Amino acid sequence: MARVRQERAERTRRALITAAAELFDQHGYHGVGLNAILRRAGVTTGAMYFHFASKDDLARAVIVGQADGLELEIGTRGLQHLVDLCRHIAVTMRSDVLLRAGVRLAVEQSEANLLDYSIYGWWSSRFADCLETAREMGQLRPGVDVDTFARVIVAAFTGTQTMSRLADSWSDLPERIEEMLRCLLPALAPDDVLATLTIPGAPVTEAASRTTTAGSVAEDPS
Repeated sequence: MARVRQERAERTRRALITAAAELFDQHGYHGVGLNAILRRAGVTTGAMYFHFASKDDLARAVIVGQADGLELEIGTRGLQHLVDLCRHIAVTMRSDVLLRAGVRLAVEQSEANLLDYSIYGWWSSRFADCLETAREMGQLRPGVDVDTFARVIVAAFTGTQTMSRLADSWSDLPERIEEMLRCLLPALAPDDVLATLTIPGAPVTEAASRTTTAGSVAEDPS
């Protein structure tokens, strides 16, 4: 009997987080009332307060749980894993409502006075793990500070996805993240390492060359 109650409680909690994520994704924090979340989840007010103290508390659960179910082990190591992970997140964001909502709330949380930095620290740790492995593999330039660069990647990803959301509802996010990586990777790794990496399928150095060539053609006044 206790197990049945526990399973029912877990289903209720998941229903609340899912409903909140769907509505926050569409309307942002201030555009969603608690009653709308309860209706979407099919949950009573009393059941909600058993799990969450307030709408703020529920929003924090969406922020912190944004990567729940996201596959982070994708079979590569070092800088290639960093590349593949960034692109995997970008592609997944277009279909994963919890990830999208959690990221959106994390960006907008200062307006809602939620002020929870922990998810940024969590992502920074994931990227730092990739970079630490890259250092052990001899892929990084001398003097690269792993923790600092991990925070820079999180900040760049956050800004890039915000621009993509505003411009095209995340549909071009993978391409924008590839551009971000092509700009950041040369600061991390020497040319011989970059030549071993692909974004996606094409060598980083080749992709960078195409970008530079295209820019030069566009700027040629002749």
